[in-house]
Amino acid sequence: MTIEEIENQIVDEFSIYDDWMDKYAYLIEIGNGLTAMGEEHKTGDNLIKGCQSQVWFHAELKDGKLYFEADSDAIITKGIAGLLIRVFSGQTPHDIVKADLKFIDTIGLTQHLSPTRSNGLLSMVKQIKYYALAYEGK
Repeated sequence: MTIEEIENQIVDEFSIYDDWMDKYAYLIEIGNGLTAMGEEHKTGDNLIKGCQSQVWFHAELKDGKLYFEADSDAIITKGIAGLLIRVFSGQTPHDIVKADLKFIDTIGLTQHLSPTRSNGLLSMVKQIKYYALAYEGK
């Protein structure tokens, strides 16, 4: 699936919920479903700067596509990381770099996050794009 197709799926899933408490519960569910990140990847180099909670992202290039794993010590933040992994993991660095991520605003995520979580979301996206830039052309 393309990034845009995955984004559209996420928008459809979030549209089922009218109440933001239900949407937060869904984010928590996504976070709880993340595959455990190996402790060897929870390093200072993989720690996302700009997040109030601790969030780690690790990227690996396989067959021209980037695969991500992440973890966080905060449950909603872990769910946000899970959403980003769903969108970006298994995509080419080029497609990740050019992705505009309309789904974040469409589902209302930035409007319903605290300022510190919103900054954390932007920092996670920025780090994913940095990984993609670093691997583009390899």
